Amino acid sequence: MEEPLLIPRPPLICCWERTCQIPSMSDCDPQPSFFPDSSTLSSLTPFVLLNTGARMPLLGLGTFQLRGPEDTLQVVDSALSSGYRSFDTASVYRNETDLGHALRQLLPKHGLTREDIFITSKLGPKDQGVKAREGALRSLELLDLEYIDLYLIHWPGTQGLGVGDLRNPKNRAQSWEELEELHTQGRLRAIGVSNYTPGHMKELLDVCRVKPAVLQVEFHPCLVQEDLRRLCREESVCFQAYSSLGTGSLLQDPLVVQVAKGCGRSPAQVLLRWAVQQGVPVLPKSSHPSRVAENARVFDFDLKPEDMERLGNMESGQKYCWDPSHVV
Repeated sequence: MEEPLLIPRPPLICCWERTCQIPSMSDCDPQPSFFPDSSTLSSLTPFVLLNTGARMPLLGLGTFQLRGPEDTLQVVDSALSSGYRSFDTASVYRNETDLGHALRQLLPKHGLTREDIFITSKLGPKDQGVKAREGALRSLELLDLEYIDLYLIHWPGTQGLGVGDLRNPKNRAQSWEELEELHTQGRLRAIGVSNYTPGHMKELLDVCRVKPAVLQVEFHPCLVQEDLRRLCREESVCFQAYSSLGTGSLLQDPLVVQVAKGCGRSPAQVLLRWAVQQGVPVLPKSSHPSRVAENARVFDFDLKPEDMERLGNMESGQKYCWDPSHVV
């Protein structure tokens, strides 16, 4: 049977909450549209349309360093109350079981079903290559799900191999083939990659049967990743941000603080709004319910064009997380 996902998809569409002012087309990446959401996701949930046709919320809860069933339950409860409908985990976070338990317990409380939420997980570097299928199925088992909405290769390298080891490209390719198969079977509704450079992306795009739906990388005013964003626009791949706050370092930046004071918002809200106003999905993380709620309030205000430009001009190439550029 012909694989339908090989048919070219239309450009990504960024759909915004009805109470929000839509940014200008020159500011949004990809271009925004505004229409009611007829899917099971709330009609007030801003989302991007992936190249699979799936709708992924612009705002998701990052769960890196979230550990323990009690803390996970508390944070997820706050997130659902605040309107989060997307949750991002990974094999290496070691919290897939706790997240799965929390969602099963809390969804009925909030009047939600599995179809109302979007769950992302990631293949650990230790499973890169021949163990990729096993790693993905393990995530499904730990989350106790029939399917995962988005599954990413977390890192372009392989645990135990040096960054210059020529087995890394072979293992990446083998991992992708296994994810393509699970995608075809419906177990992974969309597949993508994280921490890939332009070179890694071009390598994958040259050989893949199923195009990656998402590229998730570090993105904030000091690291605008223009080459990757341009590549994603050209290939209809959703560019998604992690570490939007620069691991917290940007919260005290004088310009960020100045912009926040000028619009009566917190520095965190300014940094997150700077991304979503460009149509870039974000994944703020916090173990504090009050901050989880604060981070969700980014769709009821706009940054002025001059503030968007000033923040963008902070670009310095500064990475606060991992640097994949040395991985062959």
